[in-house]
Amino acid sequence: MSLGGIILIVLVLMLLGVIPVWPHSRSWGYAPSSILGIITIVLVIMLFTGRL
Repeated sequence: MSLGGIILIVLVLMLLGVIPVWPHSRSWGYAPSSILGIITIVLVIMLFTGRL
């Protein structure tokens, strides 16, 4: 499996992890998804520039 495939699997698992379905995570707001968005943007930029 290539590095891109591994990153894709990790991103999908992280996207599933930020869904607020548990009662204790409903009060977290947008913090988990915004952090994941920033990580995704950084990874996409790194892929396009060839540093990953």
